[in-house]
Amino acid sequence: MTDTATLLIHCPDRPGLVHDVTGFIFSHRGNIIDLQQHIDPEADAFFMRLEWSLENFTLEKSEIYDRLQPMARRHEMQMRLHFASQRKRIALFVTKENHCLYDLLARHEAGDLPVDIPLIVANHETLRPAAERFGIPFYHFPITKDNKAAQEAEQIELLKREKIDTVVLARYMQIISPAMIEAFPNQILNIHHSFLPAFVGAKPYHQAHVRGVKIIGATSHYVTADLDEGPIIHQDVMRVSHEDSVLDLVRLGRDLEKTVLAKALWWHVRDQVLVYRNKTVVFD
Repeated sequence: MTDTATLLIHCPDRPGLVHDVTGFIFSHRGNIIDLQQHIDPEADAFFMRLEWSLENFTLEKSEIYDRLQPMARRHEMQMRLHFASQRKRIALFVTKENHCLYDLLARHEAGDLPVDIPLIVANHETLRPAAERFGIPFYHFPITKDNKAAQEAEQIELLKREKIDTVVLARYMQIISPAMIEAFPNQILNIHHSFLPAFVGAKPYHQAHVRGVKIIGATSHYVTADLDEGPIIHQDVMRVSHEDSVLDLVRLGRDLEKTVLAKALWWHVRDQVLVYRNKTVVFD
C-alpha cells in the first residue's frame, strides 16, 4: 500500500486553522485520506488528526516536519508527525498473569496488530515459555526493593538499544519509576480493573463480590508519576449479578482487560490519540 503521513495537532483555537493545514497538504499535491477535528471550548483548544497519501507528495518525508514549522509557530501548534511505513516497536512487560500477553501475541501473529515486538521483559520467569512459543526474546529482570533502581536502569538501556518507542504493561505488577516515565512520556500503556479507588489491594474481585457489585470494568491509560491516574485511553464495563461467583468475576474481568488493552494499543499505534493535560482526545 502507498505510504501515508499522519499529523496530530493541538493549539489555541482560532479561525483559519483547518484552511492553513489542508492548504499546506494541497500545495504539495497531497491527497487527504482522513481528517478529524475537535474543539474544547472550556480550554479554548483545537485538536486535529490529518492523514494523507504520500504517493504524489512533492516533499520528501525528511523535509515535511521542518516545512511545517512556520505554520506551527504562527498558530502556537504542538505537532506530531508519523508515517505508516515506520511501524512502532513494542516492548511487552509482564509478571505472571498471561491473559493479556497471549492475547496481544495472538493478534500480532494473526496480522491484526501492525507493530514489531522485538522483546518481552519480565520480573519473573513464569512466562518465558510463552515468549519462546512465539519466538520473541525474553529478558528476565528479577526485582527487589534493593535492586529496583539498578534493574530499571538496565531495562531503559535495553529499550533504547532496541529502539523501542512504546511500552505495554501487560499485567506487569511493578510500579514504574519516574526515570522510566521520563524516558517514555505518554508511551507506556497500562491495563487494570476499574474498581479503583474503591477496591485496592491484591484481590479486588473478591472485595467486589463481597460488596455485591453489579458492574465490572477495565481501564487502559498512559502511565504517569501519579499511580493509576494517567490519561485514560479506553474503558469498558460489563454487567454482572448475584449469580456470578468470584471466579466468574475474575474470568469476565480478564476478558475485559484483554479487549480494552488491545483497543487502546490499536488506537495508539494508529496515531489516533492526543494527550492534552491529563486527558486524551481519541479520534475514531
